[in-house]
Amino acid sequence: MIDISAVQANCTEADVRGLAATALQHRFIAAHALPNFVPVLREALPRGGGTLVGGPIGFPSGGHTTATKVAEARQLVADGGEELDMVINVGRLRSGQDAYVVDEIGAVAATIAPVPLKVILEVFHLSDDEIRRGCAAAINGGAAFVKTGTGWTPAATTLARIRLITDFVGTAIQVKASGGVHDLDSIADMVALGVSRFGVNTASAVELLQACRRLPEGRLAIPAREEALARLDAGKGA
Repeated sequence: MIDISAVQANCTEADVRGLAATALQHRFIAAHALPNFVPVLREALPRGGGTLVGGPIGFPSGGHTTATKVAEARQLVADGGEELDMVINVGRLRSGQDAYVVDEIGAVAATIAPVPLKVILEVFHLSDDEIRRGCAAAINGGAAFVKTGTGWTPAATTLARIRLITDFVGTAIQVKASGGVHDLDSIADMVALGVSRFGVNTASAVELLQACRRLPEGRLAIPAREEALARLDAGKGA
């Protein structure tokens, strides 16, 4: 359920190759690199090896033109991307231009189909209403996932925001939590609320796996949804 990545501006080719090795060793579901390094990642992660190759579109601001995002998406697929994460146009969403946002998501999703598209909301910048509208745009644009953040802003993926998103989307789209998810209790509660994928920095992801292996039977117990909500209502993760 965990993606790992090397998508900071200072990541080197050695970092990307190390990312691939870590992904294979620990069987992470996907590894993501900045667009220019996706061919390197593809070379290091053969198809069918259990770890998908991913890359970002319009990263990290989301403010690129639709034509630029479409071209970037097409190139990423040509370079071997098997799932892509696109930053939503935050400024257009906050300007109330929802039709623009839907059309852009739809254009990218159609360009890369059947490769799945994850739409990054960057919830740090959004109000609750804007989060709901961003989720609706992702659904209406044909995305496979809605994702909370890039990891380039202060941590904003709280249990309260996850509840807001999963309550709104139901089963219409999958949810990926990313940006500030660093402990097993939070992961368990987020899974209980409906999260099916996590984006975690590589060092933290390995630590989480090691912590999980120390649990009884090496498995994380997922609480009932009601139990996770009760903790949220009591003040945890607000």
